[in-house]
This record gives sequence, structure tokens and C-alpha cells, in this order.
Amino acid sequence: MSTLSGVLLVVHMIGWAIVLGATVTNLRPPRIVKGVTHGALTALVAGILLVGVAEMGDRDVDNVKIAVKLVVALAVTALAIYGARREEKATAALVGSVAGLTVLNIAVAVLWR
Repeated sequence: MSTLSGVLLVVHMIGWAIVLGATVTNLRPPRIVKGVTHGALTALVAGILLVGVAEMGDRDVDNVKIAVKLVVALAVTALAIYGARREEKATAALVGSVAGLTVLNIAVAVLWR
């Protein structure tokens, strides 16, 4: 089970890295590329699977932390889908919001103990 958790964690982190990297590189001119949506969906699904595997094992899961991370991940995913489908509506604020929420999600994962 620990191998599966490790693989899912790597996939989860790669998804967030794609989101953060693609948004930071596309701040000027502001746009959301399709890779941001794919990275957000990958991180979201991998995160849900990580929680499922942790619940099946003998580890305790902080449900409040998971709920906060899920809400932030859903917001990032929704903004990424909106920005990718309506490229003319992508502003620097939208791209910055996606990048900022991604950093918030990573900070919650690392700093919340």
C-alpha cells in the first residue's frame, strides 16, 4: 500500500507542478493553456485517490485539512477550465489567481500539521 501511496503522491505533485509552471510562464500575455486544466484535473483525481488509500490503511486523515485542500483544488480546476475555454477572458488576475491558489494548496499540504 505504501508503494501505491508513493506513486499517487508523485503524480499529485507533478499535476500541481504543471499547473504552477504553466501559469507562471503564461502571465505575459495572460492566458490559460490546456495543460493547466490537465494538470489540475490530474492533481485533483490523484489527491482524492490518495485520501482513499490513506483511509483504507491504518493512517489517520485530517478531514478538515483534506476539505480545505479539496475546495482550493476545485477552485483552481474551475478557474483553469473557465480560462482555457474562454481564452479572450483570461486576464492577468485570473492567471495570477490560479497560480496563487496553487501555491496556497501546496502551502496547506506542507505547513498544516
